[in-house]
Amino acid sequence: MAEHDRIAGDAATGAACTPEGCGPEAAASVRPAGGTHAAGQLDVVSDAICPWCWIGKRQIAAALEELAARDGLRFAVRWRPFQLNPGMPPEGVDRQRYRERKFGSLERSRQLDAQVAEAGRAVGLEFRHDRMARTPSTVEAHRLIRLAEPSGRQDAVVEGIFRAYFQEGRDIGDRAVLAAIGAEAGLDAATLDAFAEGFAAREEVLAEDHALRGAGLTGVPSFILDRHLLFSGAVPAAQMAAALRHAHQVLAGRRAEGGASAG
Repeated sequence: MAEHDRIAGDAATGAACTPEGCGPEAAASVRPAGGTHAAGQLDVVSDAICPWCWIGKRQIAAALEELAARDGLRFAVRWRPFQLNPGMPPEGVDRQRYRERKFGSLERSRQLDAQVAEAGRAVGLEFRHDRMARTPSTVEAHRLIRLAEPSGRQDAVVEGIFRAYFQEGRDIGDRAVLAAIGAEAGLDAATLDAFAEGFAAREEVLAEDHALRGAGLTGVPSFILDRHLLFSGAVPAAQMAAALRHAHQVLAGRRAEGGASAG
């Protein structure tokens, strides 16, 4: 991010995930805008094990539909990597033991899961925490998401990864599992072969994750419009739409002022 000023009006942070945990303050599709008339580049920073990122995905999809219908604004959407557990071993860890240590007790972990499940139901998502056996490293998932960008299949891949982890209990740290998700999402053989080799996009993912941390980002989901941080957290769709509308107006005004002064 070149700038850190919030230009999203009254949008507040919503429920989000940080390395310390998830909560307050802490097959809808988001499609890339077609043609050459995108109102701006919207970067969604997320992690594959962040439940509020899946909930936020539903909310930003609804917000973008509203903006397209009411304002004629269509944004080019790109998914960017953030690791909530950058020190996680490649093979992951047992989820129950990990969360018991992290949150102090199994009871507290279950309370947090229940809060997530309730919020998910409100946007039509079913979280099956009973099926989630491991907390994985997400580097491989982020590699697949990045490799999906040129084909325009990022959103489908992100959706597939979220569903696999939070609903089906699949191990999204496993490269074979991720390759199957990529195939289900429509990635071509060349992309899947590049992913299977194990090195493609790895350095780019790690560098981008590091750069976002260095820019001051601490929680996900976070939403960045044309390199300006708008807000973090899974705020309601109406607030997201209002924030994006306001930010687009502010940035358009700045560009107009810059053009006038240059002339």
